Amino acid sequence: MDVMTERQKNILSAIVEQYAEVASPVGSNLLAKAFNVSSATIRSDMFELEIMGYITQPHTSAGRIPTDKGYRFYVNQLSDTGSFLSNKSRVSNALASRVSNAGAPERMIRNAVDTLVELTHNLGLATIGNQLYMSGLSNLFGQPEFINSEQVMQVARLLDNLEPWIRETAPNEPLSVYIGAENPIGRSAGCSLIISRFRGPYSDRSYIGMLGPTRQSYKEVMSLVRRAGQELEEVLL
Repeated sequence: MDVMTERQKNILSAIVEQYAEVASPVGSNLLAKAFNVSSATIRSDMFELEIMGYITQPHTSAGRIPTDKGYRFYVNQLSDTGSFLSNKSRVSNALASRVSNAGAPERMIRNAVDTLVELTHNLGLATIGNQLYMSGLSNLFGQPEFINSEQVMQVARLLDNLEPWIRETAPNEPLSVYIGAENPIGRSAGCSLIISRFRGPYSDRSYIGMLGPTRQSYKEVMSLVRRAGQELEEVLL
């Protein structure tokens, strides 16, 4: 059984968050300054995290990046503590305004998706009846992860099968996060799907969410997606 020290948990969180921001492997020198310990100490902790499977070292770099297992641990920590639930009021208010002033239910849902796309630069999606509305495709394929054709094909396969999978699976949690290979389709796409269930005029199980690379700001995106689901349920019921 993997047992992490508190510092190792914090180092893993720092690697996830720093990698999301700069899209480059995170080195020991940067973390040593942040944690006020020696680079040797950080390297030792990173070695342990790598042995446990939470981070990995790309061949061309001295730094480390999170694995799917590392992302899952990080997301579970966010969910357990509820630390992703806080929203900057300005962002939350902008989302609420775009939704409540839209008019027709379909336009409300589309506006919520479009706002999420603007705020996160990921691909946004929502179910509207039996249709799947998507926006921000260029954002997704503009990410550095998707520069080779094989990766793009895997993402395209995931998108082609997303609507029937959501309808068939019907996730029942207020917020669900599927990381990398956890996705039942497009397992090799290197994507994470974050979706919120909400009740509306089309179905008691409508969904809104984001699809982006596994390297993303989970705390921000989880918070925004959850808020969008809550806002839609409030105005549509």
